[in-house]
Amino acid sequence: MPTESPLGCDGHLLQRRKQVLGAAYRHFYDQPLHPVRGHDVWLVDADGRSYLDCYNNVPCVGHSHPRVVAALAAQAATLNTHTRYLQDGVVAYAERLAALFDPALDTVMLTCTGSEANDLALRIAFDVTGRCGLVVTDNAYHGVTMALADMSPSLQPVAGHVRTVRPPDSYRAEPGTDIAARFAADVQRAVDELRLAGRSPAALIVDTVFASDGVHPDTHGALLAGAQVMRAAGGLFIADEVQGGFGRTGRHWWAFQREPALLPDMVTLGKPMGAGHPLAGIVLQSALATTFGSRCRYFNTFGGNTVSAAVGMAVLDVLVDEDLLARADTVGQHLKAGMQALARQHPAIGDVRGAGLYLGVELVDDPATKLPASALARRLINRLRDDGVLVGTCGREAHVLKIRPPQTFQRAHADRLLEALDTGLRAVGLPG
Repeated sequence: MPTESPLGCDGHLLQRRKQVLGAAYRHFYDQPLHPVRGHDVWLVDADGRSYLDCYNNVPCVGHSHPRVVAALAAQAATLNTHTRYLQDGVVAYAERLAALFDPALDTVMLTCTGSEANDLALRIAFDVTGRCGLVVTDNAYHGVTMALADMSPSLQPVAGHVRTVRPPDSYRAEPGTDIAARFAADVQRAVDELRLAGRSPAALIVDTVFASDGVHPDTHGALLAGAQVMRAAGGLFIADEVQGGFGRTGRHWWAFQREPALLPDMVTLGKPMGAGHPLAGIVLQSALATTFGSRCRYFNTFGGNTVSAAVGMAVLDVLVDEDLLARADTVGQHLKAGMQALARQHPAIGDVRGAGLYLGVELVDDPATKLPASALARRLINRLRDDGVLVGTCGREAHVLKIRPPQTFQRAHADRLLEALDTGLRAVGLPG
């Protein structure tokens, strides 16, 4: 009978993981978490301890929602095949998804992951415009394919056909700055640089909550201003809703709708779309799909399979039936107000920003200079983990707390997070 490793079960598992998965994989927290089951807003580890999940936006309707699980199991027990066959469920799901957008965004193409969706959006943009120049934000992350890594500065230096612009960051802008005008000027500069390098612009693509850039959902009109510049240059505007979509920001289904006059050429979706099941896609204007389809065929063995469509439909049912857009709005407002109250007590909190249940809490070492507090952020998320509360970090310096719980989050859960954050900052933060 094998004896237990002196490192303990988790230590032994970590060693095995490093050996078989390799050095490129990372884990959260100094002491990695080992969850074995999840329910609603809770994760439970191998020792039976529960953790309040304030980070995982993928299970948007909560971990292991029974209606989603039942839909998956029922369809898997009936038929699982792909879009080369006629399937009522796949068509019905695509119709329902398209109905959540402006009528001009009337065509749906299904994939498995947000990376696949963004990669397909690039293919379409390159094909339709005949160009390859791209504009993204300074610390963007758009996916894991080679094409997307080349345009994700949070992963690696961008390729020669990519230029970067500042996100709509009002906290670090000079007082009185017109954020939309600055963003438009930055996009114009990027367009000019691309042309000078012999690479005409094909698209501006932005994560509409600017998650990797530090969470900036209040765009001050920057998205429309940037899109107008790109379109004047002959390119397209792609709204990456992989992080911000499906009602997370409250009131609206899509984060880009916080700018009412904005109509993207393409919208990419993923992460919460299947609440943990790999489901993603693009919603785009039919003229683009027609042009692309006249020259290229699109097929994805697993993208748009019947089980995924059933899961996606169940997720939409839960979001509507449990009124989770309204909950994201009301609970998010409560949580944001609580964070702002904490900021008045803790000088380490430089800024609180967010929409619905997507919040960024910027930590600084010096409130006057706004010096990023990366070491503090790391200490704090580990302290919170030890206290049974899970959050993450983002931003170039990993100094912004990224808070995006399942949309079933309630006021009591928000209060628990606020209490833990207050306690944690008193233990590891700047003196008040």
